[in-house]
Amino acid sequence: MFGIENGQIEAFRRMLESEERAGGTVEKYVRDVREFAAWLGQRELDHEAAAAWKDQLLEKGLAPVTVNAKLSALNRFLAFMGLSDRRVKYLRIQKRLFRSRERELTKGEYLRLLETAKDRGKRRLALLMETVCATGIRVSEVKYITVEAAKTGRTDIFLKGKIRTILIPGKLCRKLLKYAEKQKTASGEIFLTRSGRGLTRRQIWAEMKGLCKAAGVAATKVFPHNLRHLFARTFYRACHDVAKLADVLGHSSIETTRIYLISTGTEHARRLERLGLIS
Repeated sequence: MFGIENGQIEAFRRMLESEERAGGTVEKYVRDVREFAAWLGQRELDHEAAAAWKDQLLEKGLAPVTVNAKLSALNRFLAFMGLSDRRVKYLRIQKRLFRSRERELTKGEYLRLLETAKDRGKRRLALLMETVCATGIRVSEVKYITVEAAKTGRTDIFLKGKIRTILIPGKLCRKLLKYAEKQKTASGEIFLTRSGRGLTRRQIWAEMKGLCKAAGVAATKVFPHNLRHLFARTFYRACHDVAKLADVLGHSSIETTRIYLISTGTEHARRLERLGLIS
């Protein structure tokens, strides 16, 4: 097989969508496969070429986690094409003990982002951030926050063939219903564009980035999924039940949930100091 055709990539996209993958996941997989296709050109798609792409990604200085994420997309595509024998081995990465402070959004920074959004008259953005952070939903699940859900205080989310029920705090329900009333939204999705369409991940991302400078929060910390991480850490500190948290977040594996709970390097160092093993 020489090169990769656009039709093959689009067929791959349709297959991912049929599996009810999250929209962001589908776009990322397709984007990574297109990147590989552009690099490959009309050369033969054999195991050596796939392995050479991995080496090229490393030479570009990409983080091992990023490289593995791209390889995951490529390997999924190769399996879809019936070329499983050409899949590439992932980089072996030691499990992280702590995360970078440059990417962890604190509660204080989150509150500054909210205040900045409100001060700028971005009521929809402020309420959306509160909704994601107070419920732990994915950005792709914002469409399940409806007028009906705000009235009952719960919503059923359908994803990857599974259904999970999310409870919406009473105070948040009242704010959602008040906003919907002002927008003259009697039923259905609450967070809509002026044209009545649902907000995309890219729109939410761009609006949040626009708050960074005024809020005094590093841009590396401001992206929609980080609100979900903040919810996870706050929820865990309150109940110390990782299994319950996994259910709330909709994770199939507790190991995935544990990634959300990794402490910062500063917190890890503080714990080492408290061990009292240095005279």
